[in-house]
Amino acid sequence: MLSPSRAAAFDILLRVEQQGAYASELLHSSRYQKLSAADHALCTELVMGVLRWRSVLDAGVAQASSQPVEKLDLEVLTALRLGAYQLGWLERVPARAAIYESVELVKKARKRSAAGFVNALLRKLAAGAPELRPRPPRDVSAHSLVVVYAHPGWLVARWIKQFGAKSAARVCAYDQQVPATSIRLRAPGAEEELHQAGIELSPGAFLSDARRVEKGDVTHTAAFREGRIAIQDEASQLVAALVGRGTRLLDCCAAPGGKTAILADRNPASQIVAADLHPQRARLLRRLVRANNVQVIAADAGRLPVGGGFDRALADVPCSGTGTLARNPEIKWHLKPEDLNHLHARQVAIASAALEHLAPGGRLVYSTCSLEREENQAVVEELLASAPGIQVLDCRLELQATREHGELIWQDLDSITDGLFLRTLPGVQPCDGFFAAILEKT
Repeated sequence: MLSPSRAAAFDILLRVEQQGAYASELLHSSRYQKLSAADHALCTELVMGVLRWRSVLDAGVAQASSQPVEKLDLEVLTALRLGAYQLGWLERVPARAAIYESVELVKKARKRSAAGFVNALLRKLAAGAPELRPRPPRDVSAHSLVVVYAHPGWLVARWIKQFGAKSAARVCAYDQQVPATSIRLRAPGAEEELHQAGIELSPGAFLSDARRVEKGDVTHTAAFREGRIAIQDEASQLVAALVGRGTRLLDCCAAPGGKTAILADRNPASQIVAADLHPQRARLLRRLVRANNVQVIAADAGRLPVGGGFDRALADVPCSGTGTLARNPEIKWHLKPEDLNHLHARQVAIASAALEHLAPGGRLVYSTCSLEREENQAVVEELLASAPGIQVLDCRLELQATREHGELIWQDLDSITDGLFLRTLPGVQPCDGFFAAILEKT
């Protein structure tokens, strides 16, 4: 009988490929909540493992296959990827189980004629020809990083040019690991409450209210369900802290609401407008951010139906997400170089609209979870060239202010700034990759 975890993983991987869906969202959707804890954990491991190592798995399949990989039906290739990942990475899964289940997946997908092919190919892989799991790179050349860390060549080449080979290698290596779960403590006593629930925590790297989860699942705790803690990468928390304090704040692209909640916690007496383009996401935002001083609206960030006069604004814009590949590995297989120019145009439009809603002296924090220049420095440059009366402030000054308030505990500001901007790199710092700039309307 086909195991629920493998059936779910197969379904999710097909939807990621066919519909461009995000694996993390599917894994947490109601459709798969009936899986047992053990089955959900294995499903997550299989989905994320296949997506992280897809090019390496395809290379192994290609070497063992009598047919070109690009000519295989997607259902057949997906079953092979799942089987190959289990054979190469999951030592506790018997080879016979990995092979049998992959064959059954092909049959379930009405590709019964390929069952014998899948069985024979996976048996060849199980025998060690070829070796699936790559060995550590001998150097940090683009070719080595592409082959060993399963990243597209065009992305690796860009990162080497922009950050240097050693930093690019650290980014690629980080992307292939399961990232740590970071949380934000939102209420006094929350840490002790988690401790009593058997959750083991360690201090955060950047912020005094951040913790890293070393053992346990915080999503099963009352503190999480009732909003006394929030799961949020520390770099994301840091970006929200840059917004500072004001009396009237705007969050342009607010869903799912992690940064909005930080704005509300830091500005409990202020008026906050949180907008998202999609009504469904705006409804989710309203459920997650329960603060009375937050007004949630469903609206296009480029054409917000609200007046001006905001003294603080956040535009955490839709982006490629290349700073989050450890959490969203499918991005690296779907993204194309030409996508960056389309994203750039949209990002400029959103940031320009946000600037128009600022009062004189108001500040906009523009941010992305992208590593790409087109979405970061180039957007700021275009804003400065097209919007008169705008200046870029030094992020270091706001970081120093948060440190003086006892919020920021990271000491080496040089390592997280790039000129006037905030910049974190996955693997270089222990977090996702984020960029932020502070723009002031004079």
